[in-house]
Amino acid sequence: MSDRAALLKGIRAWLAFFVVCLVLSGATAFPLVHELHWTEDALRSLSAQQYLPGLTDWISRVRHGLDTADAEYPFLLYGTDWLAFAHLVIAVAFYGPYRDPVRNIWVVEFAMIACAGIIPLALICGPLRGIPFWWSVIDMSFGVFGVVPLYVVRQKIKRLETLGRPVPAA
Repeated sequence: MSDRAALLKGIRAWLAFFVVCLVLSGATAFPLVHELHWTEDALRSLSAQQYLPGLTDWISRVRHGLDTADAEYPFLLYGTDWLAFAHLVIAVAFYGPYRDPVRNIWVVEFAMIACAGIIPLALICGPLRGIPFWWSVIDMSFGVFGVVPLYVVRQKIKRLETLGRPVPAA
C-alpha cells in the first residue's frame, strides 16, 4: 500500500469514528426523558446514592425537570430535537473531507474550532443556568476528547497534502 493510500485509509477511519460519535451524541438528545428515567433507575439499582450522592441528586433533579417540561411544556423539548438534528447535519458535512480530505480540510478545522468553543460556552452558560461545575467539566470534556481525532485527521491531511495529487492514469 502506498503512503498516500495508507494516509487516506487512516483519515477515513478517524473521520468515520468521529462521525459515529457525533451521530450517537446527537441521537441521544431525542429520547432524553426516557434516558433520564433509565439512568436514574440504573443508579438506584447500583446503590450509587451512597457513593455518588451529588450525581444521583443531579440526575433526579434533571429527570424531574424534564418530566415537568414534558408534561406541561412539551414544546421546550423541541429545542433538544433541534440539538439532535444539528449533530446529524454536522455529521453529514464530514462527507466532504471523507471524499476529498485536502480540499475539505476546512470542515475539520471548523469542527476543531467548535470543540474549542465548548469550553467557554460551558464556563459561561453553565453557571448562568445553575449547572454544577463538575457537570460543566463533563460537558467540556466533549470538546477536549472531540478535538483529539480531529487533530489526528488534520495532521494526516497535511501530510497527504505534501504528497501532492495523484497523477491520473493515461
